[in-house]
This record gives sequence, structure tokens and C-alpha cells, in this order.
Amino acid sequence: MAECGRVDSNTSSGHAMDKSITLPPDEIFRNLENAKRFAIDIGGSLTKLAYYSTVQHKVAKVRSFDHNAKEAASDKLYEISVQEEVTARLHFIKFENAYIETCLDFIKDHLVNTETKVIKATGGGAHKFKELIEKKLGLKVDKEDEMTSLIKGCNFVLKNIPHEAFVYAKHADSEFRFQTTNPDIFPYLLVNIGSGVSIVKVESEDKFERIGGSSIGGGTFWGLGALLTKTKRFDELLQLASKGQHTSVDMLVKDIYGGSYGCLGLTGDLIASSFGKSATADKEFSKEDMAKSLLHMISNDIGQLACLYAKLHNLSRVYFGGFFIRGHPVTMHTITYSINFFTKGEVQALFLRHEGYLGAIGAFLKGAEEDNPNQYSWGENYAGSSGLMSVSPEMNPMQRARSGTFDMLEMDRLERQLVNLPLLQDPSSYIPDTVDLTEDAPAREYWLYCFEEALDGVVKRALASQPDMPEAAVRAEKFRQKYRHKLQTLRHQPFAYGSLTVRSLLDTREHCLNEFNFPDPYSKIKEHENDVALKYYQKAVKSLEELSWEDKQFALVRGVLAGNVFDWGAKAVSDVLESDPEFGFEEAKQQLEERPWLVDCYDQWLERLKGPPHKCALFFVDNSGVDIILGVMPFVRELLSRGTEVVLASNSGPALNDVTNSELQILTERIAAMDPVIQTSLQEDRLTLVQSGSSSPCLDLSRLDKVLAMVVRERKTDLVVIEGMGRAIHTNYYAALSCESLKLAVIKNSWLADRLGGKLFSVVFKYEVPAGKPSRDDGALTP
Repeated sequence: MAECGRVDSNTSSGHAMDKSITLPPDEIFRNLENAKRFAIDIGGSLTKLAYYSTVQHKVAKVRSFDHNAKEAASDKLYEISVQEEVTARLHFIKFENAYIETCLDFIKDHLVNTETKVIKATGGGAHKFKELIEKKLGLKVDKEDEMTSLIKGCNFVLKNIPHEAFVYAKHADSEFRFQTTNPDIFPYLLVNIGSGVSIVKVESEDKFERIGGSSIGGGTFWGLGALLTKTKRFDELLQLASKGQHTSVDMLVKDIYGGSYGCLGLTGDLIASSFGKSATADKEFSKEDMAKSLLHMISNDIGQLACLYAKLHNLSRVYFGGFFIRGHPVTMHTITYSINFFTKGEVQALFLRHEGYLGAIGAFLKGAEEDNPNQYSWGENYAGSSGLMSVSPEMNPMQRARSGTFDMLEMDRLERQLVNLPLLQDPSSYIPDTVDLTEDAPAREYWLYCFEEALDGVVKRALASQPDMPEAAVRAEKFRQKYRHKLQTLRHQPFAYGSLTVRSLLDTREHCLNEFNFPDPYSKIKEHENDVALKYYQKAVKSLEELSWEDKQFALVRGVLAGNVFDWGAKAVSDVLESDPEFGFEEAKQQLEERPWLVDCYDQWLERLKGPPHKCALFFVDNSGVDIILGVMPFVRELLSRGTEVVLASNSGPALNDVTNSELQILTERIAAMDPVIQTSLQEDRLTLVQSGSSSPCLDLSRLDKVLAMVVRERKTDLVVIEGMGRAIHTNYYAALSCESLKLAVIKNSWLADRLGGKLFSVVFKYEVPAGKPSRDDGALTP
């Protein structure tokens, strides 16, 4: 691990569908009864349907007890109740045109009550199916411009889905290498390869220009391929190409010169003439070889054209889309090769996970402008989305061929607008996750196994959180099946939702729990642990005040670390807490590794504390109970006593036993009633509680509540403290900030501890100062 000191800068069925298929509404066209707005994009072979719905689901609400009132019959601080709430969701479904009539009938039968009178339509097939749509749905078809829809859709996914864009690497351990999306997505080049090619320069949300194109595109490949091979289906042509050898048909440089042409920098294996051998060779060529040669010819032509326009307009981001791409590895590989060759690696060919939905998304957004969907942040709902499928011919059949299948994407509207933490050193290069499980096979196998093993425990907690709901057992079993299926999909397709990480596995679990109305499975545990910990708060503070200054600083850090042991998301800890009810704060301290710690920057931190106080500290907190009350609050109290303002950032929604903002508000009020330092700091606005915008056990510093970002700027924050294994180890361990930072965690997983060179309950205490910034007024920090 790093040194202390400075830092530099749904799997689908593969068989053909019967057109009389019965479509389950809870799986495909979900929540149609509340659908309010429709858009449709009909291409040559696929239809993409978009609609907006309101979703009623259960949320956890915190209610504080007024202990001066008669209702307070017990000492309970608060209670968490499950209530109904309505939120907005976008649904996108993709299916073959062959099933459009069946699907329209299904929509008509399940559409209960809608004020919608118009369906926005785009794509070449919109005119062809206009009468059918109007007849079946009773909605007027309003045609939208295809290119405008495409650009709007592209902007939307790039802004709202962090791992949307990827580079395709055919022979790498991971086919898909997902890219960090720059906070400013503009400008970029979109190369849309349909029947022909359109090259569009996109400069802003509403400013774009078609700067070039070509008549040689997907239609050329399909048409010439049909003439050469007598194969009429586009997908079959690509299958042929994937098995062919283009060198049998193409004339290479070495065929002309006997080797490379060194003075021009041409290697011997370079194509000198596409189909060059067919003019002189007296033999029949296989369909596979001709299809491969044709694919190379067209891909190279498109690649060179894209490179020329990218250089001409000084653009480094080039996205490829259109039916010619459609997620096919063979087309992505040939275009990637072409771009790399013509730009000498300076420009990367970027592809999009949801490329097929862009037109439908854009047409929908155009029709929904009165609701201004772009003013909100949206997040992919993993529970209702199919994810990216590989269609490599050599892959497992369950991963292949989307023909005859339904593909789905769901996006939930988030309550808060999400932005970057202003203190990120370089937002464009920030990667939240420490390990990419897509590329690390041993780690991937371990964590998938780990999450599957933990499933029974999560189900048990979910049921315990809703003891008075008799149907909870049925929902819990559905959750189990759904999440297990997701894990199985990710085992075969680790790239399904972008880079596979511990964070994405945790978030997928939270999405599935919410899908089946278990918003806060650990609510009862949190209530109990918060009530118990509060009773010890004054004693903990009193014992700290009796220590010398230097002993107190170490005791405060040790208290935060001991508090962080109380993590119900870690099996090693939950086993102890369930088997030993007496396990408490002092017992946790005894479990901690003795110094020197696995990562130990405590001496540098102590030296920094001898200098002037920080202006403002932003503290991302972790668990409820002992962690926040007996660990974090005394540490925060000391910072406040030094003259440092403190902003406590906690989750907006529940995840595991992490404290939420609504819970923390109540806990802080109770602590303030016992502690004048906290009371005064709240009154003077020197202690502020803010939502992080997250409902995850991990932390993505590029998607934080806009209000939090504003507070950070206004308070001139110069210290960031990130606590916990999820926020400081699984994510943000390598995050480079423009101010001082503390990353504290206890390793509560034996496998991870072993991999990091430590043992169970090893300590990470990482203090960092940005390069070029002294840690004290009297000089630079010595690593």
C-alpha cells in the first residue's frame, strides 16, 4: 500500500421467441400502469421503447421522540418506520422489430391510466410503423429528428452513467476497459455508423454540427456482404467475419515487397490492397474470408475518416455508435485497430454501453422538456437493467446473441443533484475504486463468493426489519433469487454494469433490496446500538479529558479506529457481535493491531496537530452506534475545540448499518444536550451536518450532493477525513485531493488483510499532504 506523506498529482434466453409469447409485466414492461410519457426509436431490425413512470416503493423514515412529551413512554431516541413514497423512473426496452405488434398489444392491455396523447418517434422505421402504433395505442405519432435525438441521448448517458464509455481490447484479460467520464463531457466527436456514416461534432447540450460523413458504412458492409456471400442477415455476416482470415483475400505489404517497407514505416502485415489477391488468384475464396476482408476495408475507411476529422477539429474524445457497432466485438476490434494505427495511439476509439438506446432516450427527453429532466441527476437501477452483454462467438452461449431477446435499462431520478467534490486534485482522472475486479480474476472470484455466502444473513436482517409485515418472507425470497441471479450474471459477464468493483456489488445488492421494499434491513440494529452508545458518551469524553494532550490525541485516533470495528457488513465482525452481546468499545480497542500499523502516518499527523488549526474539516462518517457516537464525535469535539469548523457528511439513504443524515441529526441533538462543546458549535454554525447524496457503503467523490460541494467551497475546507473500509479502502485509497486528508480504517476481512500484507483488524492510518503544500507554517512535512 502507499507510503505516508505527500501525494502526486438479465441475462437473456438464447432461443428464438415465439411471437405469441406471454410477457411478464414485472420483468419486461415494468410499471406500465403508471406510465406517463412514451418515445420510440425504430431502426432496421430493433425497436427501442422509452417511457416515464412513477414508482411507489417503501422508504425508511426516521421519527424522533419528544422526550418531554407524554408520548415518550420509553427511553427510545427515535424509531425508523417504513413508509410509501413515489419516485420517478425512466424505462428503456429494446427488442426485435418482429415482436413490435405483440409488444404494442401488451402495452395497450396494461396501460391503465395515462394522460399521454402523443408518442415521440425517431429512427428510419418510425414512418413504416406509424399507422400500427397509432392504431394499437391510440396515440398520435410525433416524429423527432433522428440526429438531434441521438445527440441528446448521448449527452444524457455520458452525464448520468459513470462507466458508460469503454475501450474495447479483444485480447486483454478484460474485453471492456471502462473510462472515467470527464465532468465536462464536451466537446466530443460522435461517429454514427448506420447505413452510411455521419460524423458529428458536439460542443454543448444544444450545439452540434454534422461536419462530415461517408456513403460507405454499415449498409455497404451488409449489401456487398450479401452479394459476396449470399448471406442476407447482418448478424450472420458478422459471424462469418469473426471466423475468417482476411489475409487470404487482402494483399499485404509483404506480398508486394517480400517484407516490410522500412523507409515508409510500413510493416509487412499491413493491408496494401483490400481484396487485392482476388484479382490474380485463380481460386475460390471462402465466405468467411471475404466477409472478414470486407469488414476490415470498411472499418479502416471509417477509422481513417474519424481520425482526420478528430485532428482537424482538435478533438480527443471520439465515440462510435450505430447499428454497425451494436456491441459486436468483431466490429469494435477492427475500428479500434484502425484508430490506433492512424493516430499512433493518440486517440482512443470509445464505445458506449447503452449505445443502442441513444435515439429513444433523446426522443423521450425532447418530449419531456416541460419536466426538464436534465435539471436532475439520474442513476442506473441495476435491479431492473440487463447490463452489457458480450456477443463474442467464443463466449458462453448464455452470454451471446441478443437476437430474440429483450434488453432493459432503468434510470431512477435521484433526490439530489450530484457533482464533483471541489477538492479533487484532478476530477478527470479520479477513479473511486481501488481494485477493478473486471481485470483481477482472483479478487473477482473471492468477492463474488463472499457476497453469495453473505446472502442468507442479509435476508435474515431484511426479515427482522419488518416483523409486522406477513408478506415480507415472500419479498425476501424474491430478493434472494434476484441478487443471486445478478451475481451469476456478473460471474460470466463482469463488465455488465461497467467496471466490476466491491462498490458495484454492494450497490447492486442495495438496489435489489429496495426493489423488493427492504429500504433499511439494519434499522433495528442501528436503533439499539445508537441507544446503547449514547449512554456511554459522557463517560468516554470524561476519560479523554483526564489524559495529557499527547496521550489524548492517540486515544482519540484509537477511539475512531475501535468504533470502526462495529461494521455489520463485515462477516468477521457480525459473527462476533451476534455471538457475544457483551462485545463493546473497550473490547474493540483490544482487537486493534498494535503500532506500527499496516499503514502508519500517525507521527506525521501528531506533528501537524502541533501547528495551527485547520480552517474547516470535512468528515465522511461511516457506521451508526459506537462508531459515530464514541469514536467520531469525540474526535470531532477535539477539532472544534482547536478552532476548526467541522462538516459531517453522512449518507442520504440507508446502506448496511451506516448512519444516515436524518439519524445523525437526532443523535447530534442528543449529544449536544449532554455536551456544551457540541451545543455551542451547533449554535454558532461551526458544526454542520450535510447529506453526502449517497446511499452506498462506499463513496464516489465525483457524485456528491451539490449542497455539500457548496458548503465545502464556502467554508474553505482544508482537511478531508474519510473513515471506514468501504469509503477509505475499497474506494478512495488512491484519491488525490488538493488539501490535507486522513484516511482511516480497520481491515475486517481476512482475505483482504492477507492481500495487503496484514492480518485481521490491521489498521490503515494514512495522512496525506498535496505536493508543494507545507503541512505547517514553519516548513514542509517530512515523509
